[in-house]
Amino acid sequence: MYQQTLDYLFSQLPIYQRVGKAAYKADLNNTIALCQLLGHPENGFRSIHVAGTNGKGSTSHILASILMEAEYKVGLYTSPHLADFRERIRINGQMIPESFVVDFVANHRKDFEPIQPSFFELTVGMAFQYFTAQKVDIAVIETGLGGRLDSTNVITPEVSVITNIGLDHTHLLGDTIEQIATEKAGIIKDGVPVVIGHANAIAHEVFVATAAQRSAPIHFAAKQPPFSYPTDLLGNYQLENLKTARTTIGLLQQLGWNIDEQHIQQGARHVVENTGLLGRWQVLQQHPLTIADIGHNEDGIKQVLQQIKATPHQHLHFVLGMVNDKACDQVLAMLPKTATYYFCEAKIPRALPLAELHSNARAHGLQGHPYASVQQALESAQNNANESDLVFVGGSTFVVAEVV
Repeated sequence: MYQQTLDYLFSQLPIYQRVGKAAYKADLNNTIALCQLLGHPENGFRSIHVAGTNGKGSTSHILASILMEAEYKVGLYTSPHLADFRERIRINGQMIPESFVVDFVANHRKDFEPIQPSFFELTVGMAFQYFTAQKVDIAVIETGLGGRLDSTNVITPEVSVITNIGLDHTHLLGDTIEQIATEKAGIIKDGVPVVIGHANAIAHEVFVATAAQRSAPIHFAAKQPPFSYPTDLLGNYQLENLKTARTTIGLLQQLGWNIDEQHIQQGARHVVENTGLLGRWQVLQQHPLTIADIGHNEDGIKQVLQQIKATPHQHLHFVLGMVNDKACDQVLAMLPKTATYYFCEAKIPRALPLAELHSNARAHGLQGHPYASVQQALESAQNNANESDLVFVGGSTFVVAEVV
């Protein structure tokens, strides 16, 4: 029954990961209707709401890990999943049971269908219902796209968090930093404190103005001291996410949550172990060193390239696939021309066709060959690599999803 339920969710409902823009609903009407149908589960738990272009998933997992160490019962809602649909909905690191997924869809399917929800909208309803039913102390809720019109934006959190702003999903959120920052700032609620992880001058102005309009105390993580605790998160870019999480925890402490420095230290040390985080500078194999990372937009790729540069290696073998609605040329222009590329296409309709990726890459001076699958590309890269080489897998979340 579980597989049949997944087939229904993936095939019958519009899902952004597969079809892109057609699945995006630019209002909250469906989500509000779902919440009414379910008895308003969005009001059944306290929460932290996390938005941002990059880092929101990692920051959400860090927050959940710290709260778990403080012995709270912690819900965690993130997207997309990599290996298993149930990664999206967890309590204390444990994925939602298959039985809950099956029963939720079976019990409500007839009532849902007149609403015609998207996959994401239905999944948000499922998460909120599960967290309420399980009486979590607090849930960390990551937005899907944007913020203002994101399906998760029906909660009133303890703290709102915006990790950073970059140009991504411009076909939906706007093609300027100001427009995207305005969408993300839509999660700022009246009187609810907001933490900003990183903001350039334009985004900073938008956040300050929105917070002032809503009488929301605003806090900038960049102004806090460096985060100095050891962590199991690899990748230097995580230091910014750790600092953002630490600033958020500081506000929870002020609000009366029982969290001490030891909880923060242990939470940072055991993020992957506590929460099951995947795909962030994840080591897949040691010989040759093989690493995967879901960074895929310009800012994400920039961070990945900095990390590759900081990783000792002789030659870089890059397994690369992309989706068709990203700034493909801008990303390809950033990639090192000295690497050997293994071009591939993830098994989703949104994947950039292999021939198009290969042609565009050659136009940017990138050398390599196309492969029929992600797995074939990875195997070829590992077979061609010497002991001192580095094999990297990335360019798209969905390429990484096929190897973790």
